[in-house]
Amino acid sequence: MQYSTILGIESSCDDTAAAVLKEGKILANLTAGQAIHENYGGVVPELASRAHQSNILPVVHAALNTAQIQLQDLTAIAYTRGPGLMGSLHVGGNFAKGLSLGLGIPLIGVNHLQAHVSSLFIDPPSPKFPMLCLLVSGGHTQILLVKSFMEMEIVGSTIDDAAGEAFDKGAKLLSLPYPGGPLIDKNAANGDDQKYAFTAGKVPGLDYSFSGIKTNLLYFLRKQTELQANFIQENLADICASYQRALIDYLLLKFKLAITEYKPQSIGLAGGVSAKSRLRRDFNALGVQMGLDCLIPKFEYCTDNAAMIAIAGMYLLESGNTTAIDALPYTRGMV
Repeated sequence: MQYSTILGIESSCDDTAAAVLKEGKILANLTAGQAIHENYGGVVPELASRAHQSNILPVVHAALNTAQIQLQDLTAIAYTRGPGLMGSLHVGGNFAKGLSLGLGIPLIGVNHLQAHVSSLFIDPPSPKFPMLCLLVSGGHTQILLVKSFMEMEIVGSTIDDAAGEAFDKGAKLLSLPYPGGPLIDKNAANGDDQKYAFTAGKVPGLDYSFSGIKTNLLYFLRKQTELQANFIQENLADICASYQRALIDYLLLKFKLAITEYKPQSIGLAGGVSAKSRLRRDFNALGVQMGLDCLIPKFEYCTDNAAMIAIAGMYLLESGNTTAIDALPYTRGMV
């Protein structure tokens, strides 16, 4: 293809990431996190944007060095245009625009959610279309019918909280430090997932609602700690395992209904929550049960990363889609 060497920049939330893609291959994929948010139990937008300003130049420089690519070798710049935190998006977007203008090469604004789906395109095997993708992150939960990279239709979505948010808020109820979602997965490995029952609210069709499961956990913990002050500490592994099972069973219940309705040729799992070991295992098992090819990205491509931005940029360029230099970021927006 004409534009063969792409720098990808991701700054939608609290991770500053840069990746280099050459002729369809990822040569570098680096991320700088922001530990400061651990002190506040969640991401503080103003602090996130300031940290991006400090991190972006070193991360981009390190990615180019790792890939052994010079700025003048780049043929396009891809960046996260949205959705995300406005201040964070501005930092990454303005940096990308500066490079695009300075080097005289195309600029590609990428939809963050479409990029998560594109993580399934990085390594072989390639998806068989149509593919059903379960996109599960901290801010979004969607079932997508993917007919090609440029043709994605939302067929199911959460009507309130996202699954990742349900994990994080559940962890907060258990007094686990931020980010708590991964700690639920870690503690669940040593627990009995049948010990307690947490149920979701009933939502018709392929849509989700996670607020009910969170409320169910809240009232359960409130009741049990009234009876036994140290209940959470003594039963943490079992609580985490049971809560995680409830969330994942609910995710896959709806996704299986979607498979039956849309009869895809393959299924894919994407987004930050796809890094959870239980979800990866059960999703693979569902693929075997339904006789479908199952695609799950490597762990490094699950959470927010720039490799998915770079690969999405490549497909957008192949379709003739570039972004105007005065294009504004957006905080909301589905695929």
